[in-house]
Amino acid sequence: MNSPIKVTGVILAGGLARRMNNQDKGLINFKGRPMVSYAIAALAAVADQSIINANRNSEDYRQFGLPVIADQTGNFDGPLAGVLTAMIHANEDSDVLVVIPCDSPLIKAEHLQKLLITRAENDADVAVAFDGERLHPVFLALKTSLKTSLQDYLDSGQRKIDRWLEQQKMVQADFSDEPEVFININTQTELSELEAKDGK
Repeated sequence: MNSPIKVTGVILAGGLARRMNNQDKGLINFKGRPMVSYAIAALAAVADQSIINANRNSEDYRQFGLPVIADQTGNFDGPLAGVLTAMIHANEDSDVLVVIPCDSPLIKAEHLQKLLITRAENDADVAVAFDGERLHPVFLALKTSLKTSLQDYLDSGQRKIDRWLEQQKMVQADFSDEPEVFININTQTELSELEAKDGK
């Protein structure tokens, strides 16, 4: 009998959020709760452990009760640096990493479960969310065994997440029936608009 897959979740909160006037988006409230709390709740139902990847305000993030780990590179090198950091710090028996950003508060556990199932059913290295029109490459389920590939990619000076994903055995998880869940909030205007829309 096969042993259950061990899952580590990582919340990407390591960016500079320039379009949000450099505010730390995960700590900004959406409907009265910090945005990162929605990601934490979604991961809690599917992951054996969860990690917050943050390059600043680490003490504020630690108040949520999860390990907070900065990028290995320390240079705000984009989402792949956060993914690699999570792979390095995941439990040794972790098989799969589920990746989500801190600024998409409409994501729920059922969406993450679909990513996991799609990857497993297709025996793929990585499953990426697809909304019917485009990929959302920071919503992933991927094997932790890709760590060496990712380390080599970043060591070569490359940073583009799409290019690295194309090098893997990748499958799309189809969310064309609810593309709105992948909305990410980049500006104060977008935050206000989503709060008003989602409240109806």
